[in-house]
Amino acid sequence: MPDKIPTRDVTPAPAVGQHDPGQAVQQEMYAKRRHIYVREIKGLFQRIRRSANWVLMALFFGIPWVTLGDRPAVLFDLPAREFHILGGTFYPQEFILLSWLLIICAFGLFLITVFAGRVWCGYTCPQSVWTFLYIWVEHRLEGPRHRRIKLDKQPMDADKAWRKTVKHIIWLAIAFATGATFVGYFTPIRELAVDIATFGVGGWAIFWIGFFTVFTYLNAGWLREQVCIYMCPYARFQSVMFDKDTLIVSYDAARGEPRGPRKKRLSYEQARAAGHGDCIDCDLCVQVCPTGIDIREGLQYECITCAACIDACDSVMDRMGYPRGLIRYTTEHALEGGKTHIVRPRLLGYLAALLVMLGLFAWAIAGRTPLEFDVERDRHQLYQMTQDGRISNVYTINIRNLDDRDHTYRFSVEGLPGLTLVGNDRVTVGAGESRRHTFEVIVDSEVIDRPSHELQVTLQAIEDDDIRQQHETRFIGEIRR
Repeated sequence: MPDKIPTRDVTPAPAVGQHDPGQAVQQEMYAKRRHIYVREIKGLFQRIRRSANWVLMALFFGIPWVTLGDRPAVLFDLPAREFHILGGTFYPQEFILLSWLLIICAFGLFLITVFAGRVWCGYTCPQSVWTFLYIWVEHRLEGPRHRRIKLDKQPMDADKAWRKTVKHIIWLAIAFATGATFVGYFTPIRELAVDIATFGVGGWAIFWIGFFTVFTYLNAGWLREQVCIYMCPYARFQSVMFDKDTLIVSYDAARGEPRGPRKKRLSYEQARAAGHGDCIDCDLCVQVCPTGIDIREGLQYECITCAACIDACDSVMDRMGYPRGLIRYTTEHALEGGKTHIVRPRLLGYLAALLVMLGLFAWAIAGRTPLEFDVERDRHQLYQMTQDGRISNVYTINIRNLDDRDHTYRFSVEGLPGLTLVGNDRVTVGAGESRRHTFEVIVDSEVIDRPSHELQVTLQAIEDDDIRQQHETRFIGEIRR
């Protein structure tokens, strides 16, 4: 098994000049919260993250408004038990496809975690996306980090009141838009928007809009890093998938220590000659961290790999004239001077499993027939004898039309010579509906040479030759030779 990376629980970041690199302190299961004032920073990774955040929010808020034909492109119509996804209609009977898709997503997350740690959390997790949006609003209204700290400490006045009031109004507006959009995935959003504007929203819609409004406001505005640290299970089991070749955000202690302030006029070579490490202990990497950790303490489960500390540290290195990369995406093997093994058995195993499942899922979707049926033989009696000495079995066929239009089906039975189908061989089933139909199969007793024979029941849509399915059943009879 590959070596695991040790994770450490650390206390809140010590004050400047009070660092003890050899000290690791066990943290309580729940520590008293200290408010984190996140400092805004610019840089390559933050541009990538912000771009990803805006794209994801545009998709979330925009998809319900996209229509294909006469209905939304994505609509989970629970009352009608129909799930419309990009022109396809799915029904509860096909729930296995959803389960399959969730398993694929899980394996995709495992693959990403083995390769690059919690990069999902830092760039695409909804909690992170909405939290960063709320922080962005906070920055615009209350100013940079030092001003927000000063604002919170000062007594309430007119300036503080209007800034706080407007901030929370905007937070609630974002939360309300989030809740309404989420409900818009389950009821046509154009109709929902009209109902909201005219105060004609139904009870359940009001409940769910209110539910998601409240929890979006709480999670992104108030709880923030508490969700990532204490509520998200992924933070707890991620270390099981890490190894020393996992790409993580790390501080290069060999290059950075001993840390400490120094005169800016010292060149890089002079600072190294004087015994200084590259870290000037500016604490900027802690100030920009959305979970408030000190990355210099080593790998911690609170780290969401957003790379804000990388951009902050690189900006300091640029100002000091030092090489970038004191904090960077790297691996434990690379930090120890070894070679990173990108291609390794665990990563290949997850990749192979993911590709196989994706291929099978695509094959299942491509070959999906919008029809399901099953055949049940009458179990109250094995068989009946007709007046002319022939043998009869009665069957019930359950037909489920999974298409978004009505169909008339013709069914036929094969498997025994000279069999006779008694009853109507055509059944009309409405879109998304089910119907039961009973029919009888009669066979001459002379062809029965064993107690049970296989029959093939074929169902074919008259309007579409591609909608066709076949099932097996049994014909029970008595040997009379």
